[in-house]
Amino acid sequence: MSLGDENEASGGYGGTGQTRTRLPDSDPDAYGTPRRTPRSSSRSLVTVVGVVVLLLAAIAFANRGGGDADKNDSTANKPETAATAPSGQRPVQSKSGGIPSGFAQNQEGAESAAANYAVVLVSADILKPVRRTEIVRQVFDTGRVSELERNLDQVYDKAFLDKVGLDENGEAPKGSTYVSRTMPVGTRTTEYSGSAATVEVWCTGVFGMTGESSQNPVTNDWFTMTLRLRWTDGDWKVDSFSQKEGPAPVNGDNKVSTSDDISKAVEEFGGFTYAR
Repeated sequence: MSLGDENEASGGYGGTGQTRTRLPDSDPDAYGTPRRTPRSSSRSLVTVVGVVVLLLAAIAFANRGGGDADKNDSTANKPETAATAPSGQRPVQSKSGGIPSGFAQNQEGAESAAANYAVVLVSADILKPVRRTEIVRQVFDTGRVSELERNLDQVYDKAFLDKVGLDENGEAPKGSTYVSRTMPVGTRTTEYSGSAATVEVWCTGVFGMTGESSQNPVTNDWFTMTLRLRWTDGDWKVDSFSQKEGPAPVNGDNKVSTSDDISKAVEEFGGFTYAR
């Protein structure tokens, strides 16, 4: 989903800010097993061995004991912009309407708020008018609520919902499931003053409609959301946000799952509360 910049909500929905509409190709089932180039057993063996070696090295490094020398070395080599890592604090204290709240008033709290808000702002719930109103009023700064409600209602109007296969209430047809789930990969603070912060959230996600006759099958995407936050009413709230494509890795050689598998996964696997 893309909601424009500081002044308006615009664009489409999904990772790239555009509505994906894929017409059926020559295969009768868009979710069927695609044609895949046969791989040699030697290539598979080399890949597996390489992954195992990397995993073993990572585990050994993670379990390595650390003395004073290790601490001094890590401090000396610490990058100017620290990568996302646990802070040892608990920045999320509660939830309101299923959305995490009660973030700490520090940089880690701002990053945690941005990650959790990115999840809800690019969710299937944002397409449901009633639920969208609740989300906007909880996530955004009070002074921005009225404007955002109007903008989002215009973006996700009946024509848009028809295009992605949803009814006027944002519900999928019987037997289908509309999927829009975002997973933050990392966060980065570019500005912070104590009462305001700008946080970039690198995300991947899955978007689309399950169902054997779906013209918009579930696909994945990579994008970065930039959220400008303000500390107000004892919590971090969104003042504005924008979105851009990538960074995106090379697609893996994964077997495409069936429509039923995707539907079951969405129903059976819950989401996370993200904390810095």
